[in-house]
Amino acid sequence: MITTAVLIAGGEGTRLRPLTDDRPKPLVEIAGKPILQWIIEWLKSYGIKKLVIGVSYKKEKIYEFMEKNNNFGLEVCFSEHSLDGGTAQGFGLAIQRHIKGEENFIAMNGDELTNLDLGEMMRTHREKLPHVTMALAPFSCPFSVVETDPKEGTIVGFKYGKTLRQVPISIGIYIFNKGILSLIPERGSIENEVFRTLAQEKKMVPYHLMSGEEWVSVNALKDIEEAEKKLDEWGRL
Repeated sequence: MITTAVLIAGGEGTRLRPLTDDRPKPLVEIAGKPILQWIIEWLKSYGIKKLVIGVSYKKEKIYEFMEKNNNFGLEVCFSEHSLDGGTAQGFGLAIQRHIKGEENFIAMNGDELTNLDLGEMMRTHREKLPHVTMALAPFSCPFSVVETDPKEGTIVGFKYGKTLRQVPISIGIYIFNKGILSLIPERGSIENEVFRTLAQEKKMVPYHLMSGEEWVSVNALKDIEEAEKKLDEWGRL
């Protein structure tokens, strides 16, 4: 049973300004609650009891929010990292400082909202025992996908917002084995510096979102309305 999660919540959220002028991205509100609270409630519903939060930009705001809410009944540890240290530094320091006896743990970015079945993702991880299980969703193209007829040399149609199921993308939610720590550099992107190597060594496995499972990443002002819509559809409002 996985009961620990590492959450990187140090983002500056420049594309969410002016909402992030006085707060870090995970404290931007969606339907009256900060993104961080939505994530915590989702993690708790799957039995998470310990939460390690990686903080940087306006970190004191996260401390105040968690203290005000009595850490939502969780065992909470904080790990400070620099803004320019990247996800490698954020995850690396959090794991090094606060992941001790745990063999496997959830790892995720602090701007992701989803209704994926975390229990099923844990089951996949237990069965295959990789260094990383990565949640994947089909790519939803934000542009017009142009359909052509190669034989005729003509354009035959357009589809806007087409879901490209044959093009899976990472949604920033993972399950790590503690063995990953020795591979994480002091700085940089964990995606480029670690995941590429693990993929070549076949030490990563996918968890494809199942039918009805969705995800939204809150990176810009336009994403807030979409996030509220999804939370409503998932029955969480």
